[in-house]
Amino acid sequence: MNYSKITTAALALTLAFGFATQSCAPMNNMAQEKTVMVGGAAMYPTKNIVENAMNSKDHTTLVAAVKAAGLVETLQSKGPFTVFAPTNAAFDKLPAGTVGTLVMPENKAMLTNILTYHVVPGRISGMDLMNWIKKDGGKYMAKTVQGEELTFWMKGQKLYVTDAKNNSAQITIADVNQSNGVIHVIDTVLMP
Repeated sequence: MNYSKITTAALALTLAFGFATQSCAPMNNMAQEKTVMVGGAAMYPTKNIVENAMNSKDHTTLVAAVKAAGLVETLQSKGPFTVFAPTNAAFDKLPAGTVGTLVMPENKAMLTNILTYHVVPGRISGMDLMNWIKKDGGKYMAKTVQGEELTFWMKGQKLYVTDAKNNSAQITIADVNQSNGVIHVIDTVLMP
């Protein structure tokens, strides 16, 4: 598997909200699919991450970052990918000016590094994470497309992920299934 292509695809996938083409699926088929609401919009499992993400009002900052990184086309690929998608409120927690600096053309490599840190190859459900956490004694480590690891853990029945800088994000919406992977919405931006 070519991880440089996956890295680019994963970043684009993570940030591609808003830059997708419309699905050709008939409306009556979409109405019968099991959907999850994210950012005020239904996410259809037969659409890819990009196609669904374009409608989420909670991920407009992520969309802008995907566009700045030039990753939209890549994230429409087959995958599968597991994306930990920070909300606008998560980006708002960063120090003032951080997002504006990251989307500048001269910082594209840094932006790509951060975005691919939010993507794990494969399709990993919330139940998978819970089972692996329990099996591994309370924590589970997963390697990201960026190359570093994320640590997953639970408090009660809530899932959390901790980054390399020891910041933790709660998974606020799990298992937003897509045709090319799964999205888990998180409340904090992860940093490698």
